[in-house]
Amino acid sequence: QVQLVESGGGLVQAGGSLKLSCVVSGNIFRFKYMGWYRQVPGKQRELVATIGSGGDTKYGDSVKGRFTISRDIAKNTVYLEMNSLKPEDTAAYLCNAVHWIPGEDYWGQGTQVTVSS
Repeated sequence: QVQLVESGGGLVQAGGSLKLSCVVSGNIFRFKYMGWYRQVPGKQRELVATIGSGGDTKYGDSVKGRFTISRDIAKNTVYLEMNSLKPEDTAAYLCNAVHWIPGEDYWGQGTQVTVSS
């Protein structure tokens, strides 16, 4: 059973920074890529950033230049460093892992990020 556990969310003022962590059970290389999405009630889930098994990264347009996704292979952990936060970044941030086997992907429970103006 794959488990993804996020942490690091909280309340921050606009312009501030937060760093989220996602610890995955087992070897991180089981997954084709891992990433972060965010969800606001009543809105569609939005891609924030992904990192592939080869280290290639992809970002949503709204966070480019402000957020950085990285990983620590030894710790089976993916990070999301968020800088210059804006009130519109307020959301539940969910960690996602996509397995090499098509159709198998996993989600964490999410960590709330609230940015005050």
